[in-house]
Amino acid sequence: MRPEPERPWQLVGFIDRLDLWMELESPDDDLRLQVTDWIFTRYTDPYEGVRRAPGFANLWFGQIAGTRRDPDSAVFCAYWIQERGHSLRCDSITTLSLPA
Repeated sequence: MRPEPERPWQLVGFIDRLDLWMELESPDDDLRLQVTDWIFTRYTDPYEGVRRAPGFANLWFGQIAGTRRDPDSAVFCAYWIQERGHSLRCDSITTLSLPA
């Protein structure tokens, strides 16, 4: 008997937040592609490269790999992981200043 394949994660709100980030920040095409590609990696491992936000059971956040364009800022994403529903709900995509 074959093992049942793992259900894919359902991503909710990521495209809306991506569109809003692009509208507000007007990133160059390379940065847009980097962020979009990273979003698709959430289907296979939503925990990769992120950490749980202190004080929130299901809110995870992290810097999107490869998005540091100058020494002082990078693009970050925060999203809610619902294990039971096997879904991720994007809270925000934004460029933040890094600590000095």
